[in-house]
Amino acid sequence: MEISVPSRQLFIDGEWKVPLLNNRIPIINPATEEIIGHIPGATKGDVDLAVDAAKRALSRNKGRDWPSAPGSLRARYLRAIASKITEKKDEIGKLEAIDCGKPLEEALADLDDVVSCFNYYAELAEGLDAKQKAPVSLPMETFKTYVLKEPLGVVALITPWNYPLLMATWKVAPALAAGCTAILKPSELASLTCLELAEICREVDLPPGVLNIVTGFGHEAGAPLASHPDVAKVSFTGSSVTGSKIMTAAAQLVKPVSLELGGKSPIIVFEDVDLDKTAEWTILGCFFTNGQICSATSRLIVHESIATEFVNRLVKWAKNIKISDPLEEGCRLGPIVSEGQYKKVLNFISTAKSEGATILTGGSRPEHLKKGYFVEPTIITDVTTSMQIWREEVFGPVLSVKTFSTEEEAIELANDSQYGLGSAVMSKDLERCERLSKAIQAGIVWINCAQPSFIQAPWGGIKRSGFGRELGEWGLDNYLSVKQVTRYISDEQWGWYQSPSKL
Repeated sequence: MEISVPSRQLFIDGEWKVPLLNNRIPIINPATEEIIGHIPGATKGDVDLAVDAAKRALSRNKGRDWPSAPGSLRARYLRAIASKITEKKDEIGKLEAIDCGKPLEEALADLDDVVSCFNYYAELAEGLDAKQKAPVSLPMETFKTYVLKEPLGVVALITPWNYPLLMATWKVAPALAAGCTAILKPSELASLTCLELAEICREVDLPPGVLNIVTGFGHEAGAPLASHPDVAKVSFTGSSVTGSKIMTAAAQLVKPVSLELGGKSPIIVFEDVDLDKTAEWTILGCFFTNGQICSATSRLIVHESIATEFVNRLVKWAKNIKISDPLEEGCRLGPIVSEGQYKKVLNFISTAKSEGATILTGGSRPEHLKKGYFVEPTIITDVTTSMQIWREEVFGPVLSVKTFSTEEEAIELANDSQYGLGSAVMSKDLERCERLSKAIQAGIVWINCAQPSFIQAPWGGIKRSGFGRELGEWGLDNYLSVKQVTRYISDEQWGWYQSPSKL
């Protein structure tokens, strides 16, 4: 299947702009290892132009064109973007698949979520006006207080390569709904669909500068964006290492950040489960999106009484997964996104083996695929809690297994991690599930499932998985500041100081 890759530039102030240094970054299809095109490489000068454009969009016509406009106006643009994405769904889905290696059916499902997200925040934008001037109950009748919610201003949105357009939308849609203007910096490993979003913004006549999209390397484009004095907030999804650098840069200017970072999420399987149902959820929780999910439930904690039988079932399920070019019908596991990530995943597996773990299945390139960054679904047993494979995020299709005997031991194993993003509890005993949902240290707990995500529900982690919440009303609040307005309504003198006229 021949797919034409559009040649795009940076999207600044509503127009395509050639990077000031004319840098280009090759796009490599991870399934074929072939260069299929190039994206522009922004540097500090380009970032400055994008921030300036966003500032102008914020103040144009004294703010009446965007931040102070009725929410219904912003909603109209968000719905228009959603409609255009629906029109171009097949084309954008194929670009996503060849850019990041995601199976085509998965990429198309992501685009349904993208459309839902833009439409959802269009509704919230419309509802925002009605919530303005919300009264605050006071103990004194001589004062009246209300609250205004106002857009933060120019925001920087830095996104990863595993869900290129969907993760961008999780930030762009609420930021624009709130009335902010934005600069989106997608990962240099997967920027194609975000550049198509730029083209869609042009087609729907989004006011110039409201959304600017700059592609490039983190150190050349992301770093100057995060540290820019005119950026009011940074929202970042990616690695914990980069998140820490962004937080450090923002701290110099006392700038708020929200961070959705790495994970090493547990899935706890009790002895009373339906083995096949639970096996499928366990496989999906770790191997979906080619195993490249920040919330991947990659630490299996299984009750010792069913461990052997359950893990044997998992091996059968894993061996049944279709591994192929993402564009092939029925593909359920595509390649790792890049050569660098591919080598990193294989190194994790090699280290686990050298530390004494057992590679029960997988662990290498599938025999039928001679090209591409493919790694078989991998299940590793005989793991100790001190091993790298148990403690560090792999970001590939690798599941590590440990057993437990008591509920307390399961909780202790689950919480013994620097991360706290997702978690799953599998049991027919719902009271037990409720107990564990309170005891597990994570931002998300799934009961008898793994990885469902809903636009309406909050998403985010604790510990080194970051802070702040995306999606739902929490996602909108990320881009709003709260202003108290208090008025004195009495005709009486306040009377704290003696009036000079009475001296």
